[in-house]
Amino acid sequence: MTRAFRQQRLPILATAACALMGAAIVLIAYVAPIDADQGLSQKIFYFHVPVALTAYLLFGWGAWKALRVLWKRDEAADLESYVAIHQGVIYGVMTLVTGSIWAKISWGVWWAWSSNQLVLFLVLFLFYAAYFMLRYSVEPGPRRANLCAVYALFGVALIPVSFLAIRLANDFIHPTVFTSHGPQMSGRMFLAFCVAWAALVALAATLYHVELAGKRLDARLRELREVLAA
Repeated sequence: MTRAFRQQRLPILATAACALMGAAIVLIAYVAPIDADQGLSQKIFYFHVPVALTAYLLFGWGAWKALRVLWKRDEAADLESYVAIHQGVIYGVMTLVTGSIWAKISWGVWWAWSSNQLVLFLVLFLFYAAYFMLRYSVEPGPRRANLCAVYALFGVALIPVSFLAIRLANDFIHPTVFTSHGPQMSGRMFLAFCVAWAALVALAATLYHVELAGKRLDARLRELREVLAA
């Protein structure tokens, strides 16, 4: 059963992502109430926050695979770590873009350098964006895999710092929604948020496996060309 699931994993993930995304759009548009303070613009929250959380998950997954490179000498984990970080950077771009749009609509500013949360996420994003400069400046092989793995593991330390900064600070840019007393939103809002997050995680998993399959196929084709050219 496990082997059959692995063979059908991509279609299952893609179907789940489409179904969850459709459900999320319906819940956000028709079920979740309009916020009394921010109005209709608050609905970008259901996309912005799940995208940011999914970026954290992708960076964390990349760090886990990097650990396997150093600990288990797992050669396949190097490519998996790279793909996870690549997807995380894409989600990081979406986080910064949606956050800036939301801030401009709601508070009249695109960016506030005085906000530690914004700056810390930008530092996290730039750190992982620089990962590709390191990767492509070193020839493929064990040395590159080890250097990239160490770099990815250093970056994972920024994730809890960035996440906790949003929770500990309380300013107009990032009001605290999730507290020790639970989510500060209605049940319908929380349902829409959970479904939207599930949809974006499923989408990330789908894109991760699509890119990973493409990279593996490209590597096999290169090996085949080398064999035929020999």
